[in-house]
Amino acid sequence: MLDIGYALSNRFPDPPQTDYRRADVHALRHDLFCGDVYLADTKADRELSTAWGWVPVLDFAWALCDIVERLDRDPRGSRAARPQRAELDFTESSDRMLFERRFGWVDITADWQPPDEPPLSFSHAELRREARDFLHDLIADLVDLHEELGDNPAIWTLQARFPRVS
Repeated sequence: MLDIGYALSNRFPDPPQTDYRRADVHALRHDLFCGDVYLADTKADRELSTAWGWVPVLDFAWALCDIVERLDRDPRGSRAARPQRAELDFTESSDRMLFERRFGWVDITADWQPPDEPPLSFSHAELRREARDFLHDLIADLVDLHEELGDNPAIWTLQARFPRVS
């Protein structure tokens, strides 16, 4: 089972004068809500996580939802034998998280993993559901912290673009 989570950093707080209601997409994706993220296989008790403290958490959730959709472009869907690949790069470093889908399963690795470490592997449907749940849960948490963020049109658009799936 897949678990996606985060922790906001105390070392990289948002600027106190931030107007969350009017923050633009660049600020939302790159300048605010820094911390760490993880993807965990709870069955195998393994995880991929960052430990840098500066990862823009909302950007990670947003990019993960984008990647899941990119991995689903082959019209054959889960019957597609040809691997479909995507990567999530972390802008402040050269590290990347790599995704490869084949036959409805997505393998996830990271540059910082030991080379002999096997990838995390999840069904594409589970990854899509969990990524979208993570995005919506994260937004709810951030709105609890900064109520005016709930009035930001970019957040409305993001939630509409990636609705929860059952």
